[in-house]
Formats: sequence, structure tokens, C-alpha cells
Amino acid sequence: MPGFATRLRLTLDMIKFEHSVFALPFALTGALLAWRDDNFNSAGWGWKLLWIVVAMVGARSAAMAFNRLLDAEIDARNPRTATRHIPAGLLSRRFAWGFTIAASLIFVAAAAALNPLCLMLSPVALGVVFFYSFTKRFTPLAHLVLGFALGIAPAAAWIAIRGSLEPAILWLTAAVTLWTAGFDIIYSCQDFEFDRNEGLHSIPGRIGIGPALWVSRVLHVGMIVCLLQLVARFHLGPPSLAGVAVVAALLFYEHGLVKAHDLSKVNAAFFTVNGWVSMLFLVFWAADILFFQRMS
Repeated sequence: MPGFATRLRLTLDMIKFEHSVFALPFALTGALLAWRDDNFNSAGWGWKLLWIVVAMVGARSAAMAFNRLLDAEIDARNPRTATRHIPAGLLSRRFAWGFTIAASLIFVAAAAALNPLCLMLSPVALGVVFFYSFTKRFTPLAHLVLGFALGIAPAAAWIAIRGSLEPAILWLTAAVTLWTAGFDIIYSCQDFEFDRNEGLHSIPGRIGIGPALWVSRVLHVGMIVCLLQLVARFHLGPPSLAGVAVVAALLFYEHGLVKAHDLSKVNAAFFTVNGWVSMLFLVFWAADILFFQRMS
């Protein structure tokens, strides 16, 4: 049995810890919008930003570890995922469960450090992110549930800064939901035949790879529409509009990488391009909120 440090490293590798970057920039954008709408006066907002990061990482880590535990037997039967840590015997279920519980407690502690409403809603948030892991067993809308699990991050960050919810921020929740569902459909095309054989539910498994890719495109167009609505609702400036244009260009490129007859570039589309989408979105919108808005 490997030592604790090795098992922790294996767990972080299993949950792709570095991919926390996907949703975190959108959560930080929600926090910055909340801070701006409070006239840049939120007391201790820097510490709140730190706790938001801790909460995000804790929730995602718990959700990913739980997903790997729940899907271990399915992963073992899928040639693409059979080498994952639990089915391959590299990591014990006991350690993975311990990690899931610890990450959940870190998330709850971070929520408590933010404000009473965050603490009150923390079990709801955990329920949402854990529920996703069950959904492919009974609905092809699992992609949207995953999207919503990430999409609540900006609204949660707003609550963390302000202690209340502003309905306008839900446009960002909708944008992240559609973005995530869209790229998850692309990723799930790899398991088209396996899902059908196993009786698992997905959009590609239900309607085929070609039509599923069109659904993904429509969802990503919906994301851009939501972002433009957000720009209008918050009266944002040219840097934010430029950020939306960059996101649209990256998504166009992403869909150019994946064809119904050629899925060889799915990983590049899923991991690389979407990492750039989230990071560049934050860069442009933070520039608008922190500099352009304050000077105008």
C-alpha cells in the first residue's frame, strides 16, 4: 500500500485537479461583478475571494472523487476508462471516500467563513454536484445537469460577496450551464457505442454523434447570447464585449476540431480549448470591471 502522500497525489491525478480552472474563472467573474455592483465597497472582499477559491476547489474535488467512486464498475468495463485509478487498483475505495468527505468538509468550512447564507446553501450545492453522477443512468439530459453543477458557481460567488442573490447574475449561470453541457456532449461522443451497449444515457447515445454535435453547437450559441445579455444587464464596456468575441471564436475553433467521422481531436477540444475559454473570459472581464469600469 503506497504512503499517504502518494495516494493523495494519485487522487488529485484521478480527479484531474488542474481542471478546476474550467469553472473557477467564471466564479471569480461573478464575485467581481458583485463587488462592482456594491460600488467596490465590500468589506474584506480579498479574503472572500480566497474563500471562494477554496470553496470551489473543495466542491469540485468532492464531486469528481464521488463520480469516480460511483462509476468505478462502469469505468472498468469501458476500454477508454479501464485504466482509471480505482478500477485499475491504483487507489482504494476507502481512501477515495475519505478524500471525498474531507473535500466536502473543506467546502462547508469555506462556505461558513463567507456568510450565513452560503453555509445554509452548502448542502444544496453538494447535493447538486453529487446528483450529477447518477443522471446518466436515467436521462440523456445528464449533460445539462453537469452544466448546472458548474453554472451555480458564479451565482454562489455573488452570494458570497453580497450575502444575497441578484437575478441578473443568473445569465452567467445560464451561460456556464450551456457551455459545459455543450463541451460535455462533445466529450461523450467517445463513448457512443459503449453507452448504447451499457444502457447509459447521453445525447450522442440517444440521437447519434452527428446530430449530437449540432446540439452542442446550438448550446454554445446559447452561451454567447447569455453573455451578451449579461453585458447589457450590467452595462459592461468594450473589454467585456471583446471577451465575448474571443469566447465565440474559441468555440468556433473547438467545433472545427471535432467531426462526426473523426473524434481524434476530442481531447484538444475538450481540455485545451475550454481551458483557454474560461481563462481568457476572466482576463477580459476582469480588465473591464477592475480598470475600465472604475475609470469611466
